[in-house]
Amino acid sequence: MRLTRPMLALVGAAAALALAGCGSGDDQAAVPETATGSLEHIAAEAKCKPDMQTDADEIRQALCKSGKEKYVLATFATDRGQREWINGAKDYGGYYLVGRKWVAVGEQKTVTALQTTLGGTMEEGSAHMNNHGGGSEATHSAGHSG
Repeated sequence: MRLTRPMLALVGAAAALALAGCGSGDDQAAVPETATGSLEHIAAEAKCKPDMQTDADEIRQALCKSGKEKYVLATFATDRGQREWINGAKDYGGYYLVGRKWVAVGEQKTVTALQTTLGGTMEEGSAHMNNHGGGSEATHSAGHSG
């Protein structure tokens, strides 16, 4: 099943909510082997109690907290579905920690910290959205998914 624009808009809005400010810091600690498994397993590795937002065959998505920071954790049925989702979501900015059939989206410092537990590779969304004003633009854009 194909991911639809409304699904991407919903995810973009969730990612925008997760972005409360700009992070900094380029500390690259030793990255462990990339986590695999279900959303619940990956969330447990990250010490997150997932608040499920989407539970469909092709994507499962939850909001997680790390201290005061929030992030989105999503798992995918296929590699292609994951890549299509990431490519569409990057228009909303944010920082993406990408593993095999999963992604965590949030502030740079949050996903960088998650990388020390979950492994994975970092990707960055649209630069013009990754500033302090980007959240409102992303939320506004997500509301117009027609």
